Amino acid sequence: MGPALILHVGNSRTKWGLHGPRGWLAQGVVPNAEIGTLSLRDWQNLPRPFRAIGVNVAGEAARVRVESQVARWRVAVEWLVAQEAGAGIVSRYRPAAQLGADRWALLVAARRRAVGSELFPAPCVVVNAGTVVTVDALDAHGVLRGGLILPGPRLMLQAMAERTAALRVVPGRVLDFPTSTADALASGAVQAVCGAIEQMRAQLRREDMVVKCYLTGGAAHDVAPHLTGPLEVVDNLVLEGVLALATDRDEK
Repeated sequence: MGPALILHVGNSRTKWGLHGPRGWLAQGVVPNAEIGTLSLRDWQNLPRPFRAIGVNVAGEAARVRVESQVARWRVAVEWLVAQEAGAGIVSRYRPAAQLGADRWALLVAARRRAVGSELFPAPCVVVNAGTVVTVDALDAHGVLRGGLILPGPRLMLQAMAERTAALRVVPGRVLDFPTSTADALASGAVQAVCGAIEQMRAQLRREDMVVKCYLTGGAAHDVAPHLTGPLEVVDNLVLEGVLALATDRDEK
């Protein structure tokens, strides 16, 4: 049996990985505007996958463009949707499929990491910090209690620049005590995301129980330094989750 092509079509970027019996053979990322280059540029010399499975939150047009690139191998893409339960997760989101397949995959990957590293898995907050930020609360029993959706730092800054002429300034730095408009904007955007994450942690925390944060996404490395621990940044956490869901599907 050959390798599997794992896909994550996000709001701004598409991540992919080719996974074989011994692990990841190749991984990559392209802006969604460049999906049409995947077949000839990124995948030209890859071995043929026996299957392709993925999640898509970028809409119908992006889905069709990805499928046209995968067609070089004559393989149909299996697109996942969130479920009420599966792969060790129970969702309280209603309707379940509205959660977003990428968030479902993130939760599955985070839960597997938590179970693999601890005898008694603690609750955790699972964050995808991209164009849009999602902050989901997973309790110690693997139940998705609920989650938040908010603009990512870059989207916040773009919205303020578009709506307020006085705030169209050069990019600033993230500081504890900003003393310029540029720095105040940059710091405010990042701290708004951090505040949402820490608030969700506080909702999950009970007595002395530690609430870990799993963080991924294009803005993850901008946000991570300003969060409290324990914290784990995983660049391809969605791909991990899609792979886990594919394996779980095969075992049923």
